[in-house]
Amino acid sequence: MIRFIDLFAGTGGIRLGFEAAAQRLGLETKCVLSSEINPKSRETYRMNFGEMPQGDIHEITEVPDFDFLLGGFPCQPFSYAGKQKGFGDTRGTLFFEIERILASKKPKGFLLENVRGLTTHDGGKTLETILRHLRELGYGVTTLLINASSLGVPQNRVRVYILGLFGAEPSMTLKSDLGASDSHDFKRRISEAALFSEYDDYSVVADVLEDEVDDKYLCSEFFTEALKRVTNDNLESLHGVRLIDYRGGNSIHSWELGLRGECDSEEISFMNELIKHRRLSKFGDHQDGKRLSIEQISTFFDSPNLPELVARLEAKGYIKQVDGRYNPVAGNMSFEVFKFLDPESVSITLVSSDAHRLGVVHKGKVRRITPREAARLQGYPDSYIIHPDDSVAYFQFGNAVAVPVVEKVILDFLEHNPVATADLLATA
Repeated sequence: MIRFIDLFAGTGGIRLGFEAAAQRLGLETKCVLSSEINPKSRETYRMNFGEMPQGDIHEITEVPDFDFLLGGFPCQPFSYAGKQKGFGDTRGTLFFEIERILASKKPKGFLLENVRGLTTHDGGKTLETILRHLRELGYGVTTLLINASSLGVPQNRVRVYILGLFGAEPSMTLKSDLGASDSHDFKRRISEAALFSEYDDYSVVADVLEDEVDDKYLCSEFFTEALKRVTNDNLESLHGVRLIDYRGGNSIHSWELGLRGECDSEEISFMNELIKHRRLSKFGDHQDGKRLSIEQISTFFDSPNLPELVARLEAKGYIKQVDGRYNPVAGNMSFEVFKFLDPESVSITLVSSDAHRLGVVHKGKVRRITPREAARLQGYPDSYIIHPDDSVAYFQFGNAVAVPVVEKVILDFLEHNPVATADLLATA
């Protein structure tokens, strides 16, 4: 019996992967403690595991003996701690709570999961500090940086996994794999790999789509008609398209859709040229582009009616003027969908703030993805009970882990450390 604890548990994604891996090896598991501070996540956790996690980890003083620690801890507090005392100390951070429990109980192993940015935060010093503190507790430690799309999950999601083994260096056959950089690169890779019978274990967005969905997930008639107009009724051309007001490329903009008012061809051309040129180095090095004067704009858009054209677009709300200089109004939250997923590729990374605004064109319908589809994009099984409040569910799956990745990481860990994990395997 492997006794484990589940910290910063969220909705239990790491636990699902851990238990699935153990089950494949015929190992019994028992969760002896779980902790999650978000009340809604605790509700969902209880619906699925029959237990209510404890709340704030700072208030947990009694921890039963256990063999394995799971934790998807946040790393943001390191920013504050660094300003106060540098990264020689972990006190004041949530990682310190994990360190406190490991120091007290000395379990056989652990798995920690975090965002990719942890590896580069403060020039790598944050991760350095974490690993040093873990080693000082007597653990051999290894890290993996893995893109979920490389392990059969239809989502471009890169996360760092930190594995520890008490008294020994972990042996792993899995290697770090950043995978495809985006959905276009993913399609190219699987197309090329098909020639060599590689990439057999992959999944795409089409694999997770529901055949029938509630009408509440359909885009509005106004938005749909605008998309039909822009695409000349070829809605399939929306696959992989982003709706955004401050970048070009494979994008559709609010002025092309007429969301703030219809625009004529000259107005649309002007707006497209403005977002194309405002980042040029000759206008400044502002990352999101510089506000430009009429004189600067006239260097790339030649029109005898330029002042009048600019005034019309300002009146409609597509551009804003400050001190005689103009910039597009970035109203991206006004789009019902900000990105249409390509069914034949992987999804962009789900995040809690806008998982509800990912869209798909499926069976001739323009719609948002459903909470169940969001769950499937994270590899959650269909048996998993989703929170009944859609807004909560989208938020939770945007914060979740890719369950199959955790399963494969843990399976590799347990299978390839037979001597060090003998006491765990012997109790099966």
